[in-house]
Amino acid sequence: MFTFIGDFECRTDAKGRIVFPSVFKKVLGEDDLRLVVRKDLFEPCLHIYPYSVWEEKLEDIRRRINPYNREHSKFLRQFFRGSAEVSLDGNGRFLIPKRLTEQIGVEREVVLLGVDQYIEVWNKELYDQGLMPADSLGNLAEKILGEFPSQDKD
Repeated sequence: MFTFIGDFECRTDAKGRIVFPSVFKKVLGEDDLRLVVRKDLFEPCLHIYPYSVWEEKLEDIRRRINPYNREHSKFLRQFFRGSAEVSLDGNGRFLIPKRLTEQIGVEREVVLLGVDQYIEVWNKELYDQGLMPADSLGNLAEKILGEFPSQDKD
């Protein structure tokens, strides 16, 4: 089980590589250095998954998809089109394909944000613009987490 926590400002080097934060590397351990990066479905950011977490996501998709349904087939094509496998080099850097970084407007400065089992990659300016005021976060938490499921009383 992986849990990524924290946000880290990074700069791409001349070749577009990003140094993977050592805190995230510790979470991965030495055995799981294969990663999958894909464009988020809703926000202008990328998600980086450890390969084993990616496999779990795919199993969920496979259970829901009918390969003989045109819409499902179209979804799969687009879903995988926004994905790529990446790995860390000997210096702890990784290179995200240019086609993906262009989709989120990354030039030099990025933020890597640990979100439980995956890491988000943001253009730093967009990330800074998206900070939610404390009262808005509190209201959202109350809306999502404040209601307890009804329990049937016998």
